[in-house]
Amino acid sequence: MGSEGPKNVVIHVTGFKKFNVFATNPTETLVSNLRNHVEKIGLPPGVSLGSCTVLETAGDGALPALQKLLESSVSSENKSGSKEVVWLHMGLNGGASKFAIEKQAVNEATFSCPDELGWQPKKLAIVPEDGEITRIREVTIALFLAYCLA
Repeated sequence: MGSEGPKNVVIHVTGFKKFNVFATNPTETLVSNLRNHVEKIGLPPGVSLGSCTVLETAGDGALPALQKLLESSVSSENKSGSKEVVWLHMGLNGGASKFAIEKQAVNEATFSCPDELGWQPKKLAIVPEDGEITRIREVTIALFLAYCLA
């Protein structure tokens, strides 16, 4: 009761390569530089940085690489003992004027322009087993951060 110490949390971060008119995706730069930055500033006790991976900007075409990444991290976490695992994906909103944290996701893929492999879905379920395209998932970021740092 209270003596458990900090939770062990490993954070895996992904971002995208170039996309459409963005020859250099800012998320690629962020993810590529994150490990060096974390080494300089450190993380709270019990929190570690797992993988930092830049993915091909291709919805359907990126699935094999993403599946391999997920499997290797799950295997790695199982070997290192029980930890909470957080996946943080950085996306790009070309019309945004600042960083934003999305607190809601919908199970729908609709691309306004084709991805790097030419795929342009319209109203497709991202994870068909997860329900209809209207299925919403929400997170309270303050609660999430408090949990990770407690």
